[in-house]
Amino acid sequence: MELVYSTQNSDFDPEKRYRNPAHFDRPEAGVTHVVVIGDWPKVVDAYEAQGVEVSILEPLISESVNSDRADTIASLEQDNDMLRAERDGILRLIEAAEEQSELEHPGAGEIPIRLFGALKAIHEGFETLTGERDNLAGEVKSLCAEVARLKVAAEPVDNAEKIANLKAQLDAANVTYRANASVESLEKAVADLQQA
Repeated sequence: MELVYSTQNSDFDPEKRYRNPAHFDRPEAGVTHVVVIGDWPKVVDAYEAQGVEVSILEPLISESVNSDRADTIASLEQDNDMLRAERDGILRLIEAAEEQSELEHPGAGEIPIRLFGALKAIHEGFETLTGERDNLAGEVKSLCAEVARLKVAAEPVDNAEKIANLKAQLDAANVTYRANASVESLEKAVADLQQA
């Protein structure tokens, strides 16, 4: 039986049996020939020690592909670093929104910067509304005091008009009353007059 030790994950020949050399722990029984693709001295030494014929092949992946892979990995690591920085910026903005810290510009990342702009606009809107609310509350308090002052000032005028009106009704009916009579006594005299 022939075995192929390879780390490939596609393009398998259905006529051959494959093993991953990364998981090798001991030679398999009944093997007559082994093909090792790549540098796996542990596999080669174990089968040669048992007298099995071993062929070593270079991987099909060229150095330029490995270089491209390294560039891709470096690019992915850079992307991960950027995403972590953005995540940290977003977390700081969330803490600021929860009033656990001051709202500060995150410094980097499109999403955190846009979120910062939105939160800053909301914060400024709240400050504006709070200021307007406080101004309106002061204005309401001032207007309530003005209304109370006007009510106090208007009472004597209202009573004077009411007294004059009641006295006129009693004078028309030729009913006598005291000159300093209270509003209540004048109202009673007018009510008695209407009942009679």
